[in-house]
Amino acid sequence: MPLTVRDLTPEDVPACPWSGGRLHLEQLHVQLARAGDGVVDYLAVCGPADLPVAIGGVDYVARPGSGVLWQLAVMPALQSCGIGTILINAAEERILRRALSTAELSVEEDNPRARALYERLGYRAYGTEKDGWDVEGPDGTTVWYDTVCTLMRKELVGRLAP
Repeated sequence: MPLTVRDLTPEDVPACPWSGGRLHLEQLHVQLARAGDGVVDYLAVCGPADLPVAIGGVDYVARPGSGVLWQLAVMPALQSCGIGTILINAAEERILRRALSTAELSVEEDNPRARALYERLGYRAYGTEKDGWDVEGPDGTTVWYDTVCTLMRKELVGRLAP
């Protein structure tokens, strides 16, 4: 299947319910506004119909000197098909275009498949941190989700920006 990578747009958000619940989709609009301000990039990997099958962001202010990958998601039916790798490679290219040489991300400790992907792509663990965010509870109310994440880093030295 031919894939392209482009910026995510507000018009794409309704096509991304597979990436998270209602609160996540609302948060996408907030992040797209930040993209308009130039402090993040938010990418979409799209199939032939130009609909996103994977999305993810790069934050340039979260950790000065690095691009921080976050909210990475691949449509569940298409996981383990190399699409996550395409998304991460495109994000790393965006980081290099900003003249930064370090990519960072965090992965929940109970997500070994994602961590294995990141390690295969050259990311190395350097610590852990508690994290959390609002999620929609079973009754539709907002509840806080607590987790522990492994912090990972990759030096992009030796790669040239496109």
